[in-house]
Amino acid sequence: MESETPRVSFITILDFSEDARWLFLTESVSDLLGFEPRELLGRPALELVHPDEFSQVKQMHYDTIREDKAAALAYFRLKHKDPFKGYILCAVSRTVVHSVLVGSVSFATPGGKALQNTSTAQEVEVVTPSAKNFELRRWGDPSPMASSPSILDLTSPAACPSTDMDTSSDASSSRSRGKKPTIISFNPLPAQSLRSALILDRFSIHCTVLYCSNDLLLSTTKVLGRSFFDFVTSRTEHNVRSWIDVIKSWGVNDRGQPSDGGFGFGKFVLLLAGRDSRGENEQDTPLSRRRDARINCRMPSSPRYASHSSPGTSSRSRPPSSLSSSTTDQEVSVDAIFSGHSDGILLVLRPTSGA
Repeated sequence: MESETPRVSFITILDFSEDARWLFLTESVSDLLGFEPRELLGRPALELVHPDEFSQVKQMHYDTIREDKAAALAYFRLKHKDPFKGYILCAVSRTVVHSVLVGSVSFATPGGKALQNTSTAQEVEVVTPSAKNFELRRWGDPSPMASSPSILDLTSPAACPSTDMDTSSDASSSRSRGKKPTIISFNPLPAQSLRSALILDRFSIHCTVLYCSNDLLLSTTKVLGRSFFDFVTSRTEHNVRSWIDVIKSWGVNDRGQPSDGGFGFGKFVLLLAGRDSRGENEQDTPLSRRRDARINCRMPSSPRYASHSSPGTSSRSRPPSSLSSSTTDQEVSVDAIFSGHSDGILLVLRPTSGA
């Protein structure tokens, strides 16, 4: 059955609830797990996790949010819609982006692709016992993207609500020893550090913006449908284009199909107001194997997106004072995480520390 499983990856967004509900999925989920995106929207992602791995994955979901993680990778099994296909071993990436979790799900296969994924991730956790060959041992290298200084100290009693579960550092260490922590429930956590996520059309030379998670850095109404490079300063555009070209080349599976390909980290300067080149971009004909209409129909409008948000969170938070509307003509230095997937390029941005 492994030879029949498509080597694809889909982009996903989850909420902060204890059920980790699907807020958004790209269309390749149907190739990998058999579900159409509309069948999963609003439903708990954890219901697809193998029963033997449920507790550990649920704890991992909580830890990811509490520790404000980025470019974290895990290997565990997810249920296919077809009962005869059972559970599929998947590589699941996740990054906290303000009030949601953004990431991807791909078919886990050993070899060069797995090495590329694990060696570029900031953290790798193998949940499925039979997948221990995906583990990567680092030589104590520092993290390529340090924690943001704006992250709330959620470990303090004042910031972390009372729960019925163990949230100490021992929980993470117990997982590494193979123990499954006891989980009862936990409350939705507050919004985290200032980050935004974009999905870019990987089949277009202009990398048209297909989706923007919030308005914290760039105005959603301003960027959608425009070239991403309109919002990159001319002096850093060459570097960014070369990085995206590399990510595209990484994101190809052993069958020559668009897929996942690890993480790339970079720093460049955003032009918040953008450069008006819409006339030029209208000439751009995406080289997609799918029509734009199929891609865009999966992109939720703001009411639909908000309707699947967890209580107390907002997918369109107002910009903080540091990036208010009075700064729209300014340039902002940002740290970026790039990753390629079957349905697009996922780009996570945050203001550079001290910028």
